[in-house]
Amino acid sequence: MSKQKKAVVLLSGGLDSTTTLAVAKHEGYECYAMTFRYGQRHGVEIECARNIAQQMGVKEHLIIDIDLRLIGGSALTDNLEVPKGRKPEEIKEGIPVTYVPARNTIFLSFALGWAEVLECEDIFIGVNALDYSGYPDCRPEYIEAYQRMANLAIRAAVEGKQHITIHTPLIHKT
Repeated sequence: MSKQKKAVVLLSGGLDSTTTLAVAKHEGYECYAMTFRYGQRHGVEIECARNIAQQMGVKEHLIIDIDLRLIGGSALTDNLEVPKGRKPEEIKEGIPVTYVPARNTIFLSFALGWAEVLECEDIFIGVNALDYSGYPDCRPEYIEAYQRMANLAIRAAVEGKQHITIHTPLIHKT
């Protein structure tokens, strides 16, 4: 009998990350959810993530405190107006004010560290096509580059005991 594979799943409490958790569970992974309280304006997502993790039976759920307001640069963490209902032509016009500098890099780095401790090879993140139309750290080429870097960065990968795969089941979805 083979041992169930483990996965770290980044869980914000929103639709995309919840769907991604459901995909990981459906694929048979024992899921370890990681949520960040990073200074975002709406704390309701944290409570949603907590409830979703419990309802979906994750093995463990970490809520990490990291204050990205100290860095600033985003309407999600600063006192900037959050635009409502961007039109498709506006989505193609550069990076939106809701981009949080290096957020996914930071989140994936925490997930990578936990994956190494848990001795699991799989990390799931709910980035999608609408995200990468405006956010640089949601693009397929970014995720591929991060995965290559991850496998150079952890002891278990360097020793040939572990190979990290970053799963993005929604990346081509809108």
